[in-house]
Amino acid sequence: MSALLDSFASAFEALPSRDAAGLSDSRRAALAAALLDGLPGPRSERWKYTPLRAFERRAFAPASEQPAAFDGACIAGIPGPRLVFVNGRFDASHSTLHGLPTGVSLQPLSQALSQASEQGDEREVNFLARRFDRADEVFARLNAALAEEGVVLRAEAGASSTQPIHLVFVGAPAERDLASHPRHFIELRGDAELAVVEHNLASGANSHFANSLTHVHLAARARLTHVRVQDEAAGASLVTRTDAVLARSATYLRLDLELGGALSRHELNVSLQGEGAQVIANGVLLADGKRHLDTRLGIDHVARDTRCELLWRGLGAGRSKAAFHGGITIREGADGSFASLSNKNLLLSAGAEIDTQPVLEIHADEVQAAHGAAVGQLDPTAMFYLRSRGIPEEQARALLTAAFCRETVNVIEDAPLRELLLAKLDAALSRLEPAA
Repeated sequence: MSALLDSFASAFEALPSRDAAGLSDSRRAALAAALLDGLPGPRSERWKYTPLRAFERRAFAPASEQPAAFDGACIAGIPGPRLVFVNGRFDASHSTLHGLPTGVSLQPLSQALSQASEQGDEREVNFLARRFDRADEVFARLNAALAEEGVVLRAEAGASSTQPIHLVFVGAPAERDLASHPRHFIELRGDAELAVVEHNLASGANSHFANSLTHVHLAARARLTHVRVQDEAAGASLVTRTDAVLARSATYLRLDLELGGALSRHELNVSLQGEGAQVIANGVLLADGKRHLDTRLGIDHVARDTRCELLWRGLGAGRSKAAFHGGITIREGADGSFASLSNKNLLLSAGAEIDTQPVLEIHADEVQAAHGAAVGQLDPTAMFYLRSRGIPEEQARALLTAAFCRETVNVIEDAPLRELLLAKLDAALSRLEPAA
């Protein structure tokens, strides 16, 4: 067994909440399946762009029971309502529920687990018992076995909020490399409307590992704006998975900004199960230095008249590697569906690598579907135009690069939130290495 899996098996035996809410059997089964199949190798289609040979030699310790101290200045600009987690542990002192709208409940998973155990009612946390049957779902299985913290967010029918709810995950320095396995559940009932912003950020250098799994359930006509900003430390590793299910006429608006970390892989799966459901998912992959980014989209059109619009941009600088897989399936019976995917990428240095793989499968009639992907360099005509106006080469490159990425953020309708995200994107772009 690899050092990585061995460290997780040891962490499971010491897990205080492994038997909470009647989850002992499902947790043990998930761990056993993960240890039996091991980590996916280079022959795994879903993992071929993210080799794990070096990663499996690492070992991580579980975080301490109490959240670590960190510099609160790093979250000073994030308003409430918000929940804050440090190295995977809930930090009540930096969290606030002030401004939480009527009909919306927000609590850490640890509290939900404790309440379920005390009341003998497991229904509120039954999402933790979900099974993952594919051999390459090892990280989802590890999350199912080891998750003890995360976010449970529920909105009653018709509930709405004029301000975003912020979920903040801070990586802070520690004596050892730590692992956390956050599990999140977001449920909006009929006609509810919310905005949620996930912040993954660093308060100092660290090489921790976060393995998170999020379930999103949207009932009829619900609308969720879901933003994820990944700006972790240069040595951190993240494996993230989001599974979303949309009912009739529900809308899922998604934006991912991959700006930090050493290794970051995100798998976004959206099932459009109700007639008229739609997902709009945009994102930026900003790879520089020796960073490795891997994003996989899996959009499944199950019902008729469903819609997906996907706009992704990638940048490769230094000796980084970025991979993008945009998978769209339109099933038999999903007539009238509309699907659009655009993935454009810029190589800013000779040592960077970007792989893109658009996949479109159509098994229905009367659909509109298109996908496109490209990897290239900055437009020399645009560069010449800016240089001819007296703009220095480095500044011209920065202007064109920013414009290339900022297009994805314009999908956010809330002006203050959009400006916040653009500021984070611009700050990350300013850290890019000059073109070689």
